[in-house]
Amino acid sequence: MASVHESLYFNPMMTNGVVHANIFGIKDWVTPYKIAVLALLYEMSTTKPMALLDRRRLNKLILPLQQGPDLTLEQFLKIVEECCLRMVNAVKLRLFLMADGELQDMEHFFTILPNAFSDSEAFKTSVVGLFMRQMLLAYNKLSFSQVYKLYKSLQQYCRRGNQPELSALPAEDMELTSNEDPSADHIDKVELDTPSLHQSELRSDETRGPLSQKQAEYFLARQAYLLKNDENKAMSPAKLQDELNNILKFNPDFAEAHYLSYLNSMRVQDIYISTHSLLHYFDRLILSGAEGKSNGDEGYGRSLRYAVLNLATLHCRFGHYQQADLALQEAIRIAQEANDHVCLQHCLSWLYTLEQMKGSDSVVLTEDSVKIAAHFCLPYLASLGIQSLVQQGAKQGMPANKLLDALRGTDIMHWKQSLSELIEISLAQTTSIWRMYGKSTMARQQAQLLLNMNSLEPVNFSVQQNNTEAFAVALCHLAELHAEQGLYTVVTDIMKHLKQQFPPHTQHAKLWMLCDLKIQFEKAMNDGKYHLAEPHVTAISALNGTEGLYRKAQLLKALNQTTEASKILQQLQQQCEKSKNTEMIIRVMLASAELHWDSSGFATALPLLLQALALSRQHNLQSLTSETLLHLAFTQLMLGIPEQALVLVQDVLESVLAHGSLIDKGRALLLAARCQMALAGAAAQEHRMTAVELAVHTLDEAAVYFSQLDCKERMRDIHYLQARLHHTLGNISQRNKCAMLFRLLDQELPSSGMTVVNRL
Repeated sequence: MASVHESLYFNPMMTNGVVHANIFGIKDWVTPYKIAVLALLYEMSTTKPMALLDRRRLNKLILPLQQGPDLTLEQFLKIVEECCLRMVNAVKLRLFLMADGELQDMEHFFTILPNAFSDSEAFKTSVVGLFMRQMLLAYNKLSFSQVYKLYKSLQQYCRRGNQPELSALPAEDMELTSNEDPSADHIDKVELDTPSLHQSELRSDETRGPLSQKQAEYFLARQAYLLKNDENKAMSPAKLQDELNNILKFNPDFAEAHYLSYLNSMRVQDIYISTHSLLHYFDRLILSGAEGKSNGDEGYGRSLRYAVLNLATLHCRFGHYQQADLALQEAIRIAQEANDHVCLQHCLSWLYTLEQMKGSDSVVLTEDSVKIAAHFCLPYLASLGIQSLVQQGAKQGMPANKLLDALRGTDIMHWKQSLSELIEISLAQTTSIWRMYGKSTMARQQAQLLLNMNSLEPVNFSVQQNNTEAFAVALCHLAELHAEQGLYTVVTDIMKHLKQQFPPHTQHAKLWMLCDLKIQFEKAMNDGKYHLAEPHVTAISALNGTEGLYRKAQLLKALNQTTEASKILQQLQQQCEKSKNTEMIIRVMLASAELHWDSSGFATALPLLLQALALSRQHNLQSLTSETLLHLAFTQLMLGIPEQALVLVQDVLESVLAHGSLIDKGRALLLAARCQMALAGAAAQEHRMTAVELAVHTLDEAAVYFSQLDCKERMRDIHYLQARLHHTLGNISQRNKCAMLFRLLDQELPSSGMTVVNRL
């Protein structure tokens, strides 16, 4: 009679579903699916004449079949059929000979199984040989009653693969194996259509029995890898949690399953389950005794330190800064008592990150972190600290050459250490810095370099690209840069790719959501369709309150609701000054200056514009500097100083044409044409016509950019000015043509109350 320990090889739970032992104490046990895999291996060994390509496909299939969860016979045969049709028939014949025969046929199969590999060295050393010996050992330890139940289960397994519907198994068979549930006989069509075993991840209800230790470890490792590198290919949060609950049902002390549950809960921002799973992970890790010693650098003392540190990072993710600060202080105290310098360095890294999240100055903490990390030879943490310093330096207006030199130094270390994740972060940050400085060409180059870079990490599980935050940031930058040039078809393609790679439930989906909404808002504003822009403001506010307020002020200003727009801009400026968001402060000043143009006069806008110019130059923001100078030039034009205005426009025109958006290029040329018109009016008679012709030529260039954007309001202004200039030149036909185009657009567009006279 078999002992209790031996019975666990095949029957890890009782009929009522109560686990009486730790099933992961057993490496593996025999199931009907494992018999099917053994039959495949046997037929591959005994079938000598086989096409080389078919054998190669089958060899690549063996390891996933061994390590993956149990499949139904229909799934198993379909996967094998895609590799070799001839082998499917042989395996199916072998299985049905056992199922339709007698118990001795299955016994005979296990008897002859080693003979096919007796002359092969692979049987002793390979993964296949190890798997077969484990199965033989597990089978030989079964009692006669267990062998009989295994045989009956094999019959049901084969019949279910051959018949559409079967009655439920008897209770005694359910005791044998819990993966036989006839109520769920179908499998999702998507799983059946996938060519790779890795993609048929979910098991149907009929295969919901316990996983072996190797199967569970393989499943958890694979899902953790996918969550890190390609979340789109991982199981959905609900289905993954269902699988994890099934694993934990049979072994509640499986610590790694709790940790994956924590990662999965973070995907959907579930604070309760994520905290619960994280605490259970460290509890099980300590209770399992797997940590060795009980104090010092090993044992549960180390687990407790990192448990508190992980709890602090969890609160940081959810914005619970006070709780995160308390947890960090506790982790620092425990790490100091244990003299754990590595844990202390991780705590310091999160401490300056927490200070940044709260809007405090963390430069000193970050510099200390970099020095200590370099001292203890922790290149990853040192590089992250330098990246953080570069980001803070860019916001504080440090010279661009110093920032880029620092990034270049870290890149050398990344390539030496093969830290591909940090290489991606560095390229994404460089893209953002060039974009902030207004160098669109360099930003595009860095983004393309990141997207075309081959990953240094081994790409497993059909992952072709690491779908990390860095890739999402680079793609969003590319989408915005293409939108600025009016290439909305390309933007649509990029957004389609982003939605596929980062579905809405993933943690980085907010990046492309915000990017898409901003692009749609700008397009609606350029088209003069303010009713379409209004719902985008609400959506942007839900994702980013600062951006939402700024867009709301822009919309109200366009609708001539100057009082409400002014209140919002004042509120926004106070928030940005508190958070030290210099870029947004400058944009708010420019918008406020435009409100002064419409209300109190152009002279009152000069102090704001000069202050914005000083800030933009201090922080090396070339794009905002150019925009501020254009605002100053327009103000000078309205104050009757067209000569100075034209000088300012000509100073920034080269930069705008090289790096600016289409709308900025058109506005700059339109302003230059208006300055030329003003100068032509005061010029001598012999030079007046030449000056007017130059203004017409400049307007034609501006019309090209506005027409690419289909910006009808701007085109209406240009046609109005062109008609007046052609009238001055005596070009009657051109004047009539431009006047007709102006009239058509004026009838089509609603009157905004803002004419070409009083707007930039």
